[in-house]
Amino acid sequence: MSDPQRHPATGQPIGAPVDDRPAPRPGPVTLAGRYGRVEKLAQNHAATLWDAVKGHDAIWTYMSQYGPFANASEFAVWLARRAALEDPYAYAIVDPSNRALGIATLMDIQPDMRVIEVGHIVYSPALQRTPLGTEAQYLLARYTFETLGYRRYEWKCNSHNAASRRAALRYGFIFEGVLRQHKIAKGRNRDTAYYSMLDSEWPQRRINFERWLSPDNFTADGRQKASLSALNGAAE
Repeated sequence: MSDPQRHPATGQPIGAPVDDRPAPRPGPVTLAGRYGRVEKLAQNHAATLWDAVKGHDAIWTYMSQYGPFANASEFAVWLARRAALEDPYAYAIVDPSNRALGIATLMDIQPDMRVIEVGHIVYSPALQRTPLGTEAQYLLARYTFETLGYRRYEWKCNSHNAASRRAALRYGFIFEGVLRQHKIAKGRNRDTAYYSMLDSEWPQRRINFERWLSPDNFTADGRQKASLSALNGAAE
């Protein structure tokens, strides 16, 4: 927490002045990286995404309102609805062979406060624990802070979702606490774990992401040399 300033008339502690101009909303950009790209989710992603996620029902356990899907048609209907939304604003994560392997959204968009969340993250097994999976998070964070100018970037998840909680710390988010009985998700209680990254923290996080993503950080057989968790000071 930053040190307070003092109100010029009353002497009471107050926050520092900030630029209060609204940030732009996310748009249909393509964010190109070394290992793949992030682009606006569209119906043409449905076939390869379904191939990547079908039969992997555990992907959907902690999604509050949807999944798993019984078949390709049901999935395609959901994807079309998801792609049409402005908030959450959905992006596909696409590999160099043009296969969509996952989805991430920018959501709970608050332009006036310059606060936004990355969430509704769907990573197929083919995307999990890959450089592209990490690079997608780097590309979205860079877009959020450097292009759109948001000052707070949030990550929230079901408190039972251990994989998501580890990922938040690995990517450089800071744990803020748990909101108890925050939601009812698929008929069950959900306590929600809150994490955030601030614009002042992003420059060092960017350095850490780029160091991890560098080809020099991987051995010939693809093993990492320095872990992103270690670079960001998170527990393995």
